[in-house]
Amino acid sequence: MDYRPNAAAQAVAKGRANAIGLIVHDITDPYFAAVAAAVLEAAETKGITTTVADTRRQPAREATLISDLHEQRVRAVIIAGSRTTDKTIQRVVHREVEAFTAAGGKLVMISEPQPNVSTVTVENRAASRELAQKLVALGHREFAVLAGPSQVRTSNDRVAGFRRGLADFGIELARRQVFINAFDRDGGYAAATEWAQAGGRGTCLFAVNDVMAIGAMAALRNLGYTLPEDVSVAGFDDIPSIRDFTPSLTTVRIPLASLGAEAVRLVLRPEDGSAVVTTYGGEVVLRDSTRPISGADRPVPFAGRAS
Repeated sequence: MDYRPNAAAQAVAKGRANAIGLIVHDITDPYFAAVAAAVLEAAETKGITTTVADTRRQPAREATLISDLHEQRVRAVIIAGSRTTDKTIQRVVHREVEAFTAAGGKLVMISEPQPNVSTVTVENRAASRELAQKLVALGHREFAVLAGPSQVRTSNDRVAGFRRGLADFGIELARRQVFINAFDRDGGYAAATEWAQAGGRGTCLFAVNDVMAIGAMAALRNLGYTLPEDVSVAGFDDIPSIRDFTPSLTTVRIPLASLGAEAVRLVLRPEDGSAVVTTYGGEVVLRDSTRPISGADRPVPFAGRAS
């Protein structure tokens, strides 16, 4: 007889609740909401309860939340969100992770690959490189990037990939053309405003995630820009809510539902001591927010229209 141990019974036998914890960086962000929905659905089909915790974009809170979930005796924790480059925070989080796993808990990350941790990851560099190449093919030659804080590895990887894609065509992305702000909608609004105030150089803005792109588009409209006639905008993630925006946003589609479902699969797989990394690619989706341009169109700094 092919016997397979019941996951719920195993969890109870080990003194753990038949529940998992999911830590996200901002549950109000459509990216994390989509991933969380996929985790909840996949876990529910296996009869597992999910507790969702939110760091509120404060990386140091991860350690506290892992500790809290450990005390609740969840069988596993999934952490969704970019890793910080802050070494002090890394050490504190690592200590809590070690305590949790030493007590029999499992950990899976939806993030950049981590040593000895099962991870669901996205090819951020390769996808943003391809996006840059497609935008150059539309005729764009001068760009600006709206990036998240330098401590956010996902942002860093997407900027690096985009810069590499431009370099493939001999185009340099100058440091002064990278505008750094919060990795959210308000950060995109502020970064786009700073770009415009700095002279608005470039025919295309790349925001390193869709929510920053949404904020950027709002700021540009308020400043009198017409999109994409005056400037093109591209994002990254293809979150569901951008389907309702005009113009429709050019972006990189990543399989958000698959990220969550795969994380649950890794949590439930039989333990053999090995770390598994599942990697998903991105698909460039060109939409109305980026327009083809001719040589005559590039580039003329835009001062904004009178209101």
